[in-house]
Amino acid sequence: MNSLVVQELEQNRGYHLELTLMAGRNGLKKKITHSQVQKMGLALTGFIQFIDPERLQIIGNTEIAYFKTLTPEMKEKVIHQICNLPLSCLVITRGLEIPELLLREADEKEIPVFRTNLRSFDFIERATKFLEEKLASTSSLHGVLMDVYGVGLLILGKSGIGKSECALDLILRGHRLVADDMVHIQKRSLSSVIGSGFEVIQHHMEIRGLGIINIRSLFGVEAIREKKKIELVLELMEWDTHREYDRLGFEEEKFSILDVELPMLRIPVTPARNLTTIIEVAVRNHLLKVMGYDSALEFEKKLLRKMEEKEGDKFEVEGEVE
Repeated sequence: MNSLVVQELEQNRGYHLELTLMAGRNGLKKKITHSQVQKMGLALTGFIQFIDPERLQIIGNTEIAYFKTLTPEMKEKVIHQICNLPLSCLVITRGLEIPELLLREADEKEIPVFRTNLRSFDFIERATKFLEEKLASTSSLHGVLMDVYGVGLLILGKSGIGKSECALDLILRGHRLVADDMVHIQKRSLSSVIGSGFEVIQHHMEIRGLGIINIRSLFGVEAIREKKKIELVLELMEWDTHREYDRLGFEEEKFSILDVELPMLRIPVTPARNLTTIIEVAVRNHLLKVMGYDSALEFEKKLLRKMEEKEGDKFEVEGEVE
């Protein structure tokens, strides 16, 4: 299971969480393992059965308002009960005043307590996105990831078959490079994976005979993307004269990445085939399928109608002869 230390929350700047550490500095090495955050809510009434210590815990305006209505004895009991849990950290939203009792107890139990000026809703939205990215399942694949007509296209194939050369031709036609050679992949949901380049080789491409080229410097920022959802997988493979290839488009293959099933095409490579054009047409055809139009099925329906019409004409002729 992926995890991150609480200190990464404090150090993050990209998601603008606006966190200020108020107590529990010695607990910054504690781990968060869930992308979903949790509001304390009923925990302030003493019901702590469903509190998950490894989630980010939120205390907002409602919780603080309720806490103020408690007697001093109940306040002490509630704080003691909460801080006895092995919590990863607490975040108080809206810049609210934090009870001194909570700060003291959190320091003793080494529970980091942060304050943010964001509203609970805004903070939860930003924190969830940050945690989802950091805690997502990851993998890497040897291939090229392109943005072609807005579709995330992952090009696979054995080394030397021409993946990078195809990608370079696609860039010249106005499409965008996401990653070349090694694609870093993150699972963002049950049905989607996001691909990006590794930092060291990002925006670079290796072309045999030329060496390493910088796509951003050569073609500008419009020729690159930082990340892209992968929607279609295309494998380049050497032409095998003894193999039967799909000629009609009825065969639908799937390629699994981090347990996410994606549509896959296999394109045989020969010197006479314009691969870039074939790839562009494959993506256009994929877009049509997403919109509900399948060329292969339409062809099959048309063929069946013609066959039925011919059968009907045949029976009519036989009836006239009799």
